This record gives sequence, structure tokens and C-alpha cells, in this order.
Amino acid sequence: MIGGRVLDSTALVAFATGRPVYVRALVWAAVEANIILAVPSAALGRAWSMLEPEHHAALGVLLDLPITVIDQLDPRAAQESGIMLAAAGTDDLAAGQVALSARRRGWPAVTGEPWYLRKVDAAVTIEELP
Repeated sequence: MIGGRVLDSTALVAFATGRPVYVRALVWAAVEANIILAVPSAALGRAWSMLEPEHHAALGVLLDLPITVIDQLDPRAAQESGIMLAAAGTDDLAAGQVALSARRRGWPAVTGEPWYLRKVDAAVTIEELP
């Protein structure tokens, strides 16, 4: 199976702002190695809400890369995410979809909030932002 990474909202914001620079390095290394970056749509929505307008174009660059795929929040994903969130006692749909995407794909989730993703799904492999 070809590996990749799932980017949560904190990773998306880090790419767009360049802070920390780690995410930009990860993305450009992924481009060079043709590694897929999955972006759950709920995390993308959260990232847009967290970004100042001057960083929108940078996020657009990431979304336009040929290695970026958007994981849509379809009815089945909404149900599975919701069940995971209920079991965890939280309601952050973005985190739930990130955890679900990482679980389904068997890929690490890149995040600056590892404790939160682990609360949603302790089995998800985490790649923590520095």
C-alpha cells in the first residue's frame, strides 16, 4: 500500500502561515516523492475559519497540488465520525473526520493537537508538529 499523511486543521494552518516551517517542508518533500496528502473536508473548513485572509492564497496552493486529495464528509463518514466522537465524549467534527480518515487509510495524522486526536481515537498514528 502506498503511504501518505492526513493533515488536520492545525497542519493546514501551519502550511498556510509557514509556522512552524515543518509542514511546508513535509509538503514539498511529499511533492518530490509523490506521497499523497489527504485533507478531510471538515478540517479544511476549520482551517479556513482559523486563517487570516492574507494566508488564504497559500492554503489554495496546497489544495491545488496534484498530491492533495480531499476526503469528503459524506453521509457514511459523518455517521462513523459521529459515533467515534460520541464514544470519546466530544463533538469536534473536524477531529472526528481526521481520525476516521487516518484510520481508514492507515496513515499518520499530522497535527499540532495530538492529545485531542488521541482522545477521539487512541489507535491513530500521530505525526506531531514540532
